[in-house]
Amino acid sequence: MVDEEKGSAAGDGEEQKEAELHPMEALLASENYELNAPKRGEIRVGTIVRATEADVLVDIGAKSEGVISIRELEQLPEDQRATLDVGQEISVYVIRPGGRSGAPELSLVRAEEEQDWTKAEELLESKDIFEGEVTGYNKGGLIVKMGQLRGFVPASQVSLARRRRADGETPEDRWGKMVGEHLVAKVIEVDRGRNRLILSERSAAREAREALKERLISELAIGEVRTGHVISLADFGAFVDIGGADGLVHISEISWKRVSNPREVLNIGQEVKVKVLGVDPERNRISLSIRELEENPWDMILEQFNEGQLVEGTVTKLTKFGAFAKLAGLEDYGIEGLVHISELSDRHIEHPSEVVQEDQVLTLRVIRVDALRHRIGLSLKRVESSDYAETDWEAAVQQTSEAPEPPVVADFDAELEAEEALGGEAEDAEAAEEPEAGIDGEQPGSEPAPDLPIEGETESDDGNLEPALTENKNEGLSRGEPEAGEDGLQELTEVLEETGSVSGNPEGTDPAS
Repeated sequence: MVDEEKGSAAGDGEEQKEAELHPMEALLASENYELNAPKRGEIRVGTIVRATEADVLVDIGAKSEGVISIRELEQLPEDQRATLDVGQEISVYVIRPGGRSGAPELSLVRAEEEQDWTKAEELLESKDIFEGEVTGYNKGGLIVKMGQLRGFVPASQVSLARRRRADGETPEDRWGKMVGEHLVAKVIEVDRGRNRLILSERSAAREAREALKERLISELAIGEVRTGHVISLADFGAFVDIGGADGLVHISEISWKRVSNPREVLNIGQEVKVKVLGVDPERNRISLSIRELEENPWDMILEQFNEGQLVEGTVTKLTKFGAFAKLAGLEDYGIEGLVHISELSDRHIEHPSEVVQEDQVLTLRVIRVDALRHRIGLSLKRVESSDYAETDWEAAVQQTSEAPEPPVVADFDAELEAEEALGGEAEDAEAAEEPEAGIDGEQPGSEPAPDLPIEGETESDDGNLEPALTENKNEGLSRGEPEAGEDGLQELTEVLEETGSVSGNPEGTDPAS
């Protein structure tokens, strides 16, 4: 009984003591407040109660609201700052708890960084892949953003396909062209104290390819054009990376021209544009084409080859149903026409070898052009057919009218001969204008007069006629010629001496006569 009374008295004393305490003191002394008091480095989820240009107040369950300073707000992107509204829940990092001296100081950026570090540690432990974008580079490798963190991919951890493209003497030449590209990597080292986050693209190569293929297959559309890089070459085609996943360009889709080996026209690391031909989600495969983006030679064939036209072809292969022939002008494209066995001869034959042989050059007639099915039908027996006489005549006329004029070749010898001929004609013309002193008054170019004795000439013993010279020199020659004077006499004497009519002092003559 006494014990009960003592207990009752003690209880009444404690209630009276609690009633005497101030309400705030009671709150500070309670265990709930101690549990809710913010601690340095802690991340809390709070509610925005005020948002201004200068600061943001956040209720984090402490005795006073925490504040995000303007310095912290300036570190945020504009779009993120615009989303901070009253009533919004956000995660914040406690920089200073504050306590009685002031309000807690909070940070949004540090909260995001801490969350990113936590995520990186989880990725390191689970060995899962991380997808990001190349945002920069330095001389040692690539920089990839992981939230607010900057992850580093050393050159040794870059994928083989990317390293093949990393050529150049400067970091900008090697890595600059990769900024903005998608990258899949694994976390291989996390060190918060040293602010160190190392990633590896090589470690995630297999998983990355499968993950990117799945993503691309869900996004790609048939007919879409993409830019990629050749990462591997094989005898049957080329593999092209189109953004982290590779597709196959079969050898028949590399070019419209004949390609014996992809290495003839493509190089590893070469940038190419490709067209998506097909997507197979079940087999996780992508089919691509390069030639679909080139000019289709069948458009040219429709313009150059018409039904009824004569063409030249070389027999390439004989089969039981006909002969294949490559046409002149289409050798590079490997396009061949078929001469069906029924179009080889008017007579019945069992095999094309009875009429033609491989490598034989023939004149053939085009009888069908099917651009949709990529086929050309040819005929040998219709080459001489009269049904195409008008077509052949029109083609011949067109070829004649379109034939270019032969080029003028400078013949320097002929020009020189022509100049000499013109020079000779000019000299003759000048000579014709000045009359020559002819013998017996003959004009140049006239027939010589017969040798008749003229007055004043005497016949010598040997039968030669000699002129009879007069003593009076001024009288000239008594030959019926005009007066010539001393010069004319001297000239006539020289001419007669050259012809043998005057011999100085012939025998049997008197010099005085």
